[in-house]
Amino acid sequence: MRRNPHPFVRTALLVTGWLLFLVVAPLSSPFPGPAGTVIAAFGLILILRNSRWARHRFVRLKARWPRVGAFIDRILVRGSAKRRREMAKRLAAN
Repeated sequence: MRRNPHPFVRTALLVTGWLLFLVVAPLSSPFPGPAGTVIAAFGLILILRNSRWARHRFVRLKARWPRVGAFIDRILVRGSAKRRREMAKRLAAN
């Protein structure tokens, strides 16, 4: 189980995630290659790991649009998504 970071560290990570997602990713997207997409994904990872509000909104998004939620889970390599895929494989094998 993950330890909860100090509130200052958590806030710093959250601000860094928002900056990556909203400022750095759009600025780097005109450059060749997938830099903007990768930076946006890292920002989204930091936001989802450090914000209860963002996690709640993400859960609502996954409930409303399950295919989009599954795609984002797969991109972010979320542990919960891995567990669900493994469980689905085990159930399909039985």
